[in-house]
Amino acid sequence: MKRILIIEDEKNLARFIELELQYEGYETAVCNDGREGLEQALEQDWDVILLDLMLPSLNGMEVCRRVRHVKETPIIMITARDSVMDRVSGLDHGADDYIVKPFAIEELLARLRSVFRRMETAVPAKQTMTVFTFRDITLEKESRIVKKGEEVIDLTKREYELLQTLMENENIVMTREALLNKIWGYETEVETNVVDVYIRYLRNKIDNPGEESYIQTVRGTGYVMRK
Repeated sequence: MKRILIIEDEKNLARFIELELQYEGYETAVCNDGREGLEQALEQDWDVILLDLMLPSLNGMEVCRRVRHVKETPIIMITARDSVMDRVSGLDHGADDYIVKPFAIEELLARLRSVFRRMETAVPAKQTMTVFTFRDITLEKESRIVKKGEEVIDLTKREYELLQTLMENENIVMTREALLNKIWGYETEVETNVVDVYIRYLRNKIDNPGEESYIQTVRGTGYVMRK
């Protein structure tokens, strides 16, 4: 349930807004004083703050400025002042939107929906992690982390790219030329035997002494990780 803080000194208007929002399914709280409203805004978590401009104790601009120093809670300014400078000042102090009295409750509800839509689209989608596994080796592509069991294996950039290419192409024999072009690039002047050197580096870091290598050599062709 969305929580909305109403900071408005006109008690009849505040009560009207509160009842309408509760009818729409929002959880609400009302403050009729700027200083009290600031305390509530900072002490609790709100999804939106509806903030009157002209308030006793502390005006809405100052409340907005102080909230912005601490939180990113969306703020909709509510005021009877409709000059361009007033709107610009409110937005410059950190307000997300501005609604002028008198207003229809439908307009306020529409502005709230708009704010919530912006909040939802602003939240980055959770990135899907691509994970490759081969026996007890795990490679997390996006984070570039390689583990053997629970132990993180420290690989150089070339070693990591070599292992990733082989794991992505499990059971497919990768020629030295294909590995060289994939990892070092088509324009490289490096000889294909550099692949053999890096395979040896990689084996030294991931293999178990005395056991079959994770990376098999296909004589005269290249390398493969084959279960």
